[in-house]
Amino acid sequence: MTSPVAPDRAQIHLVNNQTEAHPFCFVCSGSNPMGLALRYELQTDGSVNAKFLGHSALEGYSGLLHGGVIAAMLDGAMTNCLFARGIRGLTAELKVRYHESVAASEEVFLQAWLEHEAHGLYRLRAELTQSSAVKASATGKFLKQHE
Repeated sequence: MTSPVAPDRAQIHLVNNQTEAHPFCFVCSGSNPMGLALRYELQTDGSVNAKFLGHSALEGYSGLLHGGVIAAMLDGAMTNCLFARGIRGLTAELKVRYHESVAASEEVFLQAWLEHEAHGLYRLRAELTQSSAVKASATGKFLKQHE
């Protein structure tokens, strides 16, 4: 496990990377009129979290949030966790586990945290909860983006 960045500095990293690296991101940018506009917030333990209320336009099966949208939100949470550390990472591997269906019209909570880093490769974990139950989880490997 890695140590968290100083909270004030991490929040600056998070906002700057969202603005500069993801100005029109489907998941986390408020500039994309078709997007989710998730606002990930830094937590004291170095993780990030967000909440989201879906709607029928994001359904797969009737009343259920589409699995691809769920995967995108989990991937976005892990990306924003790296942003808070001043790291721009590209998804190298994403494994999603769907535990239960997710109601499209009920609020969901997302959380992501960094588990390991070595030589520009980062391993993260994320969870989506609804009604206090983990409905989906993911692990991801990210490569540091070279500018």
